[in-house]
Amino acid sequence: MVYNVIGTMSGSSLDGLDIVFATLTEIRGQWTFEIKEAESIPYEQSWSDRLADAVNLPAREYLLLHTAYGHYTGQQIMSFIERHQLDHKVHFIASHGHTSFHIPSQKMTAQLGDGAAITAVTGLPVITDLRAVDVALGGQGAPLVPIGEKFLLPGYQYYLNLGGIANISAAADEYVAFDVCPANRVLDNLASALNRSFDDGGALAAGGTIDNELLAELNALPYYAQNWPKSLANDFGTDTILPLINSRKVSVQGKLRTYTEHIAQQIFNAVTKLKAESADATKMLVTGGGAFNTFLIQRLGDLLAPLNVEVEVPDAQIVKFKEALIMAFIGTLRWRQEENVMSSVTGASENSVNGALWISR
Repeated sequence: MVYNVIGTMSGSSLDGLDIVFATLTEIRGQWTFEIKEAESIPYEQSWSDRLADAVNLPAREYLLLHTAYGHYTGQQIMSFIERHQLDHKVHFIASHGHTSFHIPSQKMTAQLGDGAAITAVTGLPVITDLRAVDVALGGQGAPLVPIGEKFLLPGYQYYLNLGGIANISAAADEYVAFDVCPANRVLDNLASALNRSFDDGGALAAGGTIDNELLAELNALPYYAQNWPKSLANDFGTDTILPLINSRKVSVQGKLRTYTEHIAQQIFNAVTKLKAESADATKMLVTGGGAFNTFLIQRLGDLLAPLNVEVEVPDAQIVKFKEALIMAFIGTLRWRQEENVMSSVTGASENSVNGALWISR
């Protein structure tokens, strides 16, 4: 079977909406993919601000934003279809939306981006709410991407995504995965103090000096001692990490250097724990915007070398659009009414079929 699918993703770093048009092919249980078109559409500042502030809105305003962001997503998809001449070529859309509330301990997760609005604008079937059933079954609802890594990107023992939050998957007898620590969202926020939208290549961090006391405080945060499955809400970075960093009288470059080291050390700690369950692991695939942070990748490689783990960054298209591609794949499994979230990853009581289907005509 062949499926032509649009997948969308809005990450916690709030940099924009990723859209992928991919062909996904299944033959006797084996999947292959081809990314036909892909774009990252930067948010205007007004949208970044509205999404960032969503958790502070009263219920009526939150729901109006949910609807407005659904229409915005649909409009961006329609423009994408027109630019790439995809009329009558798309079978359906899988839209992750933008996570606002994520409280798995209370069996609740919420993503902005009303599926009814998206299908009303595009006229195409739309699949949304890709985490909800897993969370209702007691799972963390995250990370979602391991099932796509398993079927679309085989051959690695570790998969690291460096987005707004860093998360890791390990291919052992059963897949395990969890959020490691906040990543780009904190780094980008720190870089903004120097009027930079991000620390290009990690050059600012590379010129800074580690504050060892701050690094020790960061590493001692209780989340890092928890066993998996576990996941982080976006506000862990903004409400816990950033106030701790900004309480120190350290230069911006020093803060960037210290937090870059924190990310690398927490990933090293995660791999050290995972190696007991995946003793022969030798390769790690790194994707997400942080894969372009060459200083962070260098520090990560230095730390992982004694564990005989090789860090590999794939081509830029996979780095940028893996998550949107996998949303398309998760949506395809939902279209086929097949399990698309693994309980071994999330801690749910069972594997589940996630996704609400919206059809306007």
